[in-house]
Amino acid sequence: MNTEEMKKQVAKEALKYIEDDMIVGLGTGSTTAYFIQMLGKMIMNEGLFDVYGLPTSYQARILALESGVPVVSLDEVDAIDIAVDGADEVDPHLNLIKGRGAALTMEKIIEYRAGTFLVLVDESKLVEYLGQKMPVPIEVIPAAWRVIKEELEVFNATAELRMGIKKDGPVVTDNGNFILDAKFERIEDPLDLEIELNNIPGVVENGIFADIADIVLVGTKEGVKKLER
Repeated sequence: MNTEEMKKQVAKEALKYIEDDMIVGLGTGSTTAYFIQMLGKMIMNEGLFDVYGLPTSYQARILALESGVPVVSLDEVDAIDIAVDGADEVDPHLNLIKGRGAALTMEKIIEYRAGTFLVLVDESKLVEYLGQKMPVPIEVIPAAWRVIKEELEVFNATAELRMGIKKDGPVVTDNGNFILDAKFERIEDPLDLEIELNNIPGVVENGIFADIADIVLVGTKEGVKKLER
């Protein structure tokens, strides 16, 4: 079973957590994209009632509308029943690194407030400690990116401004900000580092999601494995 099949497998498993009368946070990324498409089919074919998607990005919103998932905005809802999203790394305590899709700020706003935060990954995303494979994305005010890059050296981190692939210049987030990708030698205390990074003036949000995930569904060659906090 290849990686794409694993992603589809966990996306299908996540549908079991969706019921009538739910507000569902819709994450950003390739695995969650499968979930959004499957959710749209489930709404149309199986008659789910009053299920609304709350997108974390323009990409998730567009895909939801194309897939037949009715969407709402954050200021229209009183509560979020469940949020479904992927992750770039998952440590043994279910702390996460997220943000390769540059939607980390709205993802954290929505997923922090969800009754249940359900994470979908394939087994390649499991790590022994955060930062083992991936840098930490940090959303920053454009005018401050250079001074923040220098300040991150205090944390023994090497940061690079993320550049666009199909555009000239840096990646610009949905909020009009830049992304610094900061590589740390080893993240010993994810919650502490998450708080410290957000205390740097000019930082909007960072991609460490500590103590937030409730359930992680892991796609493996043997099937879906469920991890719980």
